[in-house]
Amino acid sequence: MAAIPKKVTERLVAAIKKFQPILWASKARDDGEADTSMIVTDMLAEVFGYDKFSEVTAEHAIRGTYCDLATKLDGVVQSLIEVKAVGLELKDSNVKQAVDYAANQGVDWVVLTNGIHWRIYSVTFAKPIDQELVVDIDFCSVNPKSDTDLESLYLFCKEGWVKSVLGDYQSRKQALSRFFLGALVLSEPVLEVIRRELRRVSPDVRIELDQIKNVFCNEVLKREVIDGEQADLARKKIGRAASKSLRKIAKQEVKQQTERSPGVAPAST
Repeated sequence: MAAIPKKVTERLVAAIKKFQPILWASKARDDGEADTSMIVTDMLAEVFGYDKFSEVTAEHAIRGTYCDLATKLDGVVQSLIEVKAVGLELKDSNVKQAVDYAANQGVDWVVLTNGIHWRIYSVTFAKPIDQELVVDIDFCSVNPKSDTDLESLYLFCKEGWVKSVLGDYQSRKQALSRFFLGALVLSEPVLEVIRRELRRVSPDVRIELDQIKNVFCNEVLKREVIDGEQADLARKKIGRAASKSLRKIAKQEVKQQTERSPGVAPAST
């Protein structure tokens, strides 16, 4: 991840020390959603660096609630924020309405928070619309001396947003997930490499790809890693990446053919 600018680090450290006691006191009073929303608005400005007058808005509130917020940059909404009372336990179901609204508006990110807990979701534009939890922060447990904790907060800072650090973080997290790695191991190119290595160490043994795959599926990988919705999504992503790579190779071959024979039109594909 990109290094956190010094000014942002100083702001985060100061804001952590300021807002942790505020949140503890708010929870002790059992404040409701309206009071929590006021604290969250201040945090968006003093912790995360948004201008609360021009870059934080309630104009995109979801029908049926009155304390939802949105962040916007250059007039374009970047995230919807669903605020719950400070003492309320957050659940994935709390963001369903916000996720549906975000999908309809073409917004990629939804935040669920009660001031203390900040959960950042990526909207999955599929049928049905879904969400993926990307970041989960307990603000009152954040240590201002911990680089890891500061990096977690930086993911949602305006300065990090401009540099797309949240999207990069999500991509890295997906690539290192057990579902993605499991799907990658079971992909044909990787199985082919494994078979080649097995032939090298056991040259007299004939081994087929299906045999290797069956061993991985039945004896090496856990069933939850290769079955289910997340495993299916990982396989689809790998398939799309492979198709994209093949198209790129095909275009390069056409280009090379054209360069070798500039007077001959390339064959249609």
